[in-house]
Amino acid sequence: MSPLPALKVLVVLALAVSLGACSMFHHKKRDSIDTMPVDALYNNAHASLENADYAASTRAFQRLIARFPSGPYTEQAQLELAYSQYKDNQPDDAMSTVNGFIKTNPTSKHVDYAYYLRGLINFDRTTGFLERHTKHSDSQTRRDQAYNLQSFDDFSELSRRFPDSAYTADARQRMIYLRNELAQYEINVAEFYLQHKAYVASADRSQYVIEHYQQAPQAGDALAILTRSYLALGHKELADQTRQVLALNYPNHPYLTDPKWPHAPSTLRKMVPFSGHH
Repeated sequence: MSPLPALKVLVVLALAVSLGACSMFHHKKRDSIDTMPVDALYNNAHASLENADYAASTRAFQRLIARFPSGPYTEQAQLELAYSQYKDNQPDDAMSTVNGFIKTNPTSKHVDYAYYLRGLINFDRTTGFLERHTKHSDSQTRRDQAYNLQSFDDFSELSRRFPDSAYTADARQRMIYLRNELAQYEINVAEFYLQHKAYVASADRSQYVIEHYQQAPQAGDALAILTRSYLALGHKELADQTRQVLALNYPNHPYLTDPKWPHAPSTLRKMVPFSGHH
């Protein structure tokens, strides 16, 4: 055999071995989560989660649950799957997973975390792309408040059922924030009605804040708007009584020195996107 053909044969053989090795490697990698034992599969999924590879951790946790529907690793895998989906911006999938955990494991020692995670999922669903990147909180209070309400209820249930949970203190702080957001939303609507001379509607919204969010800082604004609404409706006695309550509880409120508070936004301000106008 001449040297050149022999060289060609060696090259072909080398390529064949290389391709075969690659094929075996990828085959092994692809099939690993279908063959590895439960402890190794859990460690694989958990490591992906810690490395913020949420797509990989989600796949591995889902495979673990499918292959081992019960056992010491499965319960933890369900919770970590929900967290992985939550971090991967898949709130619907995360909510489905965590609700499934609560339904099938109501007496689990980790069920308090499940309620906390459910609250977090809804808490973060209230924040859109612009709010995350501009940190503009005023627009947040003008969004549909359904998820805020649900998140508040989730954290409230955690606090009621598990007052000594490690997650309850944070949940209560988030409830305060949500309460203030919900109150501000109602104030925004009340101001809108006031500026459009829908005084019955502005009075109703203000009264709602006073009745449901007494401890929120927006309660003072609600009293001021209610006072203006009563005056506009010709209910002077009610307006005087409400103003007295405002002065007693919020002596530094701007309405007490500025009877036209809150002022309607200027035309220029209305033309500026995300300027906080109604």
